[in-house]
Amino acid sequence: MYDISTYEEATTIQEALQYLKENPSSKVIAAGSDVLIKIREGKMAGASLVSIIKIEELKKIEKDKDGNIHIGPLVNFTQLEEDPIIREHLPYLGQGGGTMGGPQLRNIASIGGNICNGATSADSGSTLVCLNAQLTLTSLDLERVVPIGEFYTGPGRVDLKAGELLTDIVILRQDYEGYVGKYTKFAQRKSMDIATIGCAVMMKLQGRVIEDFRLAYGVAAPTPVRCPVAEAYAKGLTLTKENARAIGEKALEDVSPRDSWRGSKAYREQLIKVLAERAIWELANGGGEQDA
Repeated sequence: MYDISTYEEATTIQEALQYLKENPSSKVIAAGSDVLIKIREGKMAGASLVSIIKIEELKKIEKDKDGNIHIGPLVNFTQLEEDPIIREHLPYLGQGGGTMGGPQLRNIASIGGNICNGATSADSGSTLVCLNAQLTLTSLDLERVVPIGEFYTGPGRVDLKAGELLTDIVILRQDYEGYVGKYTKFAQRKSMDIATIGCAVMMKLQGRVIEDFRLAYGVAAPTPVRCPVAEAYAKGLTLTKENARAIGEKALEDVSPRDSWRGSKAYREQLIKVLAERAIWELANGGGEQDA
C-alpha cells in the first residue's frame, strides 16, 4: 500500500513550481523508482507528491551555440545511453548510465532523480562530478546554478531547497572537449546491483603525457567525491603501468570508504586502487589493455 496524502500532476515547469510553493513540504516525483519504494517502506508515509513526469521540456538533450551540453533532468538512462550528442561527446556518461539496474528500470529512471536522491552509489554521480556538471535549480522567486560537487551535502542529502526544482544539468564545453573518459562499476553481480565502488576517470593527453586528469568515486565517501591529491599528482606524468598504479595508490589519500555488508573498507580500498589503474591504462591505449 502507498500512503500518499495529496498528488498533483504538473505539465509545465511553472505549474510544478506553483504546486511546490503552495505546499513546500511536497516531494517531487518523476518515474518514482526511488520515492515510491520509500513510501511503501513507510519512510515517507503520508507524503504529498508533485509529479513532473509529463513536463516534456525536461526530457531533452541539446548542445547550445557555445558547445555546452544541456541534459534535462527527466532524461532516462536508456535515452542517455542512446542519444547521439551523448555518444559523440560524453560516451562514458551514457555507458555509465547503461550499468544501472535492468532495462525496465533504465527506461523509467531519470538522471535528475539519480542526482537528487543524493546516494553516493548513484551510477551517474561519479562521472558528473568529474565533468564539473552545473545544476540549475529553479523556484518561482529565484534561479541559481550550483556545481554538482557542492550540491551533495551528505549521505542522501542535497542542496535542494523547499520550492525548488532541478531544471537543467549543464556540461560546459571546456569540461569535456579534448578529454577521454571511462566509468567502471564494480558490484557483486554483473547487472541489476548497486555499486560496491564506482570509478570515473577523465584524461586530456599530449601524446603519452597527462596534460589534465580527473578522478572521482562513488561509495568511497559519504557522497560522490573527486580526488584532488591524485589529480595533482597525475598531471605531467608519462603514461606507464607504474605511473597508473601510483595514481591509484595516491587516490587513497582522497577517499574514506567504510565497512558494510557489500564490502569491507580494506576491500574497497583495493578496488579504489585497481579500478583507477585499469581505467587509466585502458584509456592510455585506446580502450584496450596493451603492453607499454
